[in-house]
Amino acid sequence: MFSIAVVSGQAYIAGMDNSTVTNQTNTKPANVVVRGDAGGFLQEVVSGKHNLRADEPVSAGGSDAAPGPYDYLLIALGVCTSMTVGLYARRKQWPLENIIVSLRHSRIHAKDCEECDTKEGMLDQIDTEIELTGSLTAEQHAKLMEIAAKCPVHRTLTSEINIRLRAAPKSTAS
Repeated sequence: MFSIAVVSGQAYIAGMDNSTVTNQTNTKPANVVVRGDAGGFLQEVVSGKHNLRADEPVSAGGSDAAPGPYDYLLIALGVCTSMTVGLYARRKQWPLENIIVSLRHSRIHAKDCEECDTKEGMLDQIDTEIELTGSLTAEQHAKLMEIAAKCPVHRTLTSEINIRLRAAPKSTAS
């Protein structure tokens, strides 16, 4: 187990040079800090004032002590979808009562995806099913389904993403 403290919204992990973790670019602190032991998959995660864990299932060599990376990806999309739909319905004062978003990630052959630009190799596919309850008209229901595809995480996942990776400065701690 790792000792993690959050002070003024910044994560500090015991035994680590936290200046490289919380301020890698010397301009603003990291939004998320992940610390893992090289001996296994279990990870400790700090996101602002929230402490989480991540792991892999036993079938992948983990201990299944927490959701895995793809679970968190689906969680992010599902939560964002539900929040976006709920916000829109509240602003319109529509009678939406509950939102259930169910998601599944899979890898498919590109040739099996008619609507995809890529036609060779494998693709990641996320199937999302949304259940909306309440006394909604057909038009309201259709509009909320349209809004669901406009949540910020959905837009991020379907846009070009530039992930910049670099080595952290060497720690001066012994």
